[in-house]
Amino acid sequence: MPDLSADLRTDDNFFALLTESYARLTGRPLVPPGADAAWLYEQAPFVVVAHNTEADPRFVYANAAGQRCFEYAWDEFIGLPSRLSAKAPERAERQSFLDAVAANGYVAGYRGLRVKKSGKTFWIEDGLVWQLLDEAGTLRGTAATFSTWTEVG
Repeated sequence: MPDLSADLRTDDNFFALLTESYARLTGRPLVPPGADAAWLYEQAPFVVVAHNTEADPRFVYANAAGQRCFEYAWDEFIGLPSRLSAKAPERAERQSFLDAVAANGYVAGYRGLRVKKSGKTFWIEDGLVWQLLDEAGTLRGTAATFSTWTEVG
């Protein structure tokens, strides 16, 4: 399980976990050929966030696009309970969706209402959420990616 005290922004092992689990489950790459951990964190034009496997999962990773989208700095985002990315009324829907991810390994075409640090909301459009499974099949967390979202207010 990723450690909350670890700085995973450009960690090669965590990058491998993200990209290899994504490719194994979906059959396609998360990043373009030649991209590395620094590219995913600093330059990717899409959001990637991940949380750990605690009973109340906490974020362990958010690339720069994710931090901008949710309006949190790295130090604010890491350790934040991931349930707080949705307002209370949407949390049951979010948990049901995560249960479907657990049952299937990943779910594509996801649309969900999320909340920023400021309290403003936005719709994730066409997101993909997948289990972070290492090469031995051990669950290390859950990750999400999306490149489009719609601001609500």
